[in-house]
Amino acid sequence: MKTFESLSEVAASVGQEVAVSEWVTITQEQVNRFAEATGDHQWIHVDVERAKAGPFGAPIAHGFLTLSLLPVFFESAFDIRNTRMGVNYGLNRVRFTAPVPVGSRLRARLTLQATEPIEQGGLQMTWAVVVEREGAEKPVCFAESLVRQYP
Repeated sequence: MKTFESLSEVAASVGQEVAVSEWVTITQEQVNRFAEATGDHQWIHVDVERAKAGPFGAPIAHGFLTLSLLPVFFESAFDIRNTRMGVNYGLNRVRFTAPVPVGSRLRARLTLQATEPIEQGGLQMTWAVVVEREGAEKPVCFAESLVRQYP
């Protein structure tokens, strides 16, 4: 895990891959709970037997489930000390480039693209996030995430 002592130390990392998160395993229970929370019960996610005969050979995670793991990836990848709070400010771009079969392990590579000062002495950060699936040649998700951190 990368540790920053201050927001200015973070800002000095623009243009660099800052950290790689821990691996996260996608379970069928997690997929089912996400389906309940969002109302997306498409069979490729929740009907295990039908999904085995489907185009991916297994049930797959919702793309938005993968995206919803960004906070988990960020938390395991780096820490900014001497701050009181961070908030998700939004996303600029998102692409789901490959399926995530249940049982997959995912991690994220985080590159700091830009920073800008914001109110209350805070810092807005633009992160390029590449979500990788263990053993796969191609990433499963690309996202540009905006995060605001306050001292």
